[in-house]
Amino acid sequence: MHGEMKAGRRAEKGSSLNASQGEAQGGKVLFKLKDAVGTRINRRKLDMFVAEENVDFRIHVENQTRARDDVSRKQLRLYQLYSRTSGKHIQVLGRRISAKGEDGDKYAQLLVETDTFGSQVRIKGKETDFYLCMNRKGKLVGKPDGTSKECVFIEKVLENNYTALMSAKYSGWYVGFTKKGRPRKGPKTRENQQDVHFMKRYPKGQVEIQKPFKYTTVTKRTKRIRPTNPS
Repeated sequence: MHGEMKAGRRAEKGSSLNASQGEAQGGKVLFKLKDAVGTRINRRKLDMFVAEENVDFRIHVENQTRARDDVSRKQLRLYQLYSRTSGKHIQVLGRRISAKGEDGDKYAQLLVETDTFGSQVRIKGKETDFYLCMNRKGKLVGKPDGTSKECVFIEKVLENNYTALMSAKYSGWYVGFTKKGRPRKGPKTRENQQDVHFMKRYPKGQVEIQKPFKYTTVTKRTKRIRPTNPS
């Protein structure tokens, strides 16, 4: 009888030991599983972080400037575009485009509408109501309807303070003119060529209206005197 009790105690002890070992092993397995899942998650986070860090912000800006903005308020400006090569101004003569306009010429006055937050523009002749566009052959033409992407240009301000106009549809093709004021075809233009450099000018006799900033002196507030009621 006594021997049977000892054997029962040993069996209970062994079963409890096996159970504790099983729990320990199960805990290790569970910990390893959690660790593995956590490692995967951390690796994913790390990969996402590295991917975000390697993003080229210039590409992001370029992509955003290529996209149209139908939400922002459009801005309309009136000015001339002086050609660095011809020494004259761009003219929109109906379907024909040239850079032979004198300062103040009615065909050289351009209405420029911003198509996005400032980089994409549509250029229209004030006198003719024709838009400056570039067709698939790279030729500059005037069109009465400016809704096509061929009539959208990306403004680029260069280091020499000149402005270049690149086609939004045909990347790498610029608005350019020869010394005689004739249009250059888009495939023959480059950003560093003087033929594609322009300077914005207001029409002759028109000056941008700007109010000068004035400082005002702060004075002590005078004490208000209440009127006395006659008794």
